[in-house]
Amino acid sequence: MKRNVAFISTILLVLIIVGVAYARHELMIVPTQQLAFGHKTTMPMPQGGDLRQYIIGQEPYKNWKMWPGKEAFHKGTEPHGALLTVYVNDIALDSLSTRKGMGNNSIILKENYTPDKKLAAITVMYKVKGYNAEAGDWFWVKYDFDFNIQKEGKVAGCISCHSKASDNDYIFTGKIK
Repeated sequence: MKRNVAFISTILLVLIIVGVAYARHELMIVPTQQLAFGHKTTMPMPQGGDLRQYIIGQEPYKNWKMWPGKEAFHKGTEPHGALLTVYVNDIALDSLSTRKGMGNNSIILKENYTPDKKLAAITVMYKVKGYNAEAGDWFWVKYDFDFNIQKEGKVAGCISCHSKASDNDYIFTGKIK
């Protein structure tokens, strides 16, 4: 009798552990990443960690072009800093030529500098179709100078300020539309 109780208890414990593990696995599934049309790599999820890995590892932003007509350390405005260097991925760069707004998977990255040219933060706008239609489908993230996430997602301060440029796809840097 004791042997049967121990056997049944062991089986129940194993089933509970398997059930909890399966339930936890189901909660952690995220949507699959997709290749952007005409793009050579898988685009990141709209998450600060995924985007960070993409812009400093998979597709290093330092290899991207700067915003056309903008040089390194051009004059910036708060809250971004006194000086800015703005990089765009190839999708954003192509979008600038169409004047129809930024295409899906466009990434705009600003290095935010102090007046004495010390990097203070990195701010990024990442266009993800269906992410946040109320704010142009932009995912926002602010990293410190070491790429630690400070803010990410549907950041109220970013949206509030950039919505003043909603007719230009939420962008102040230059004419988009």
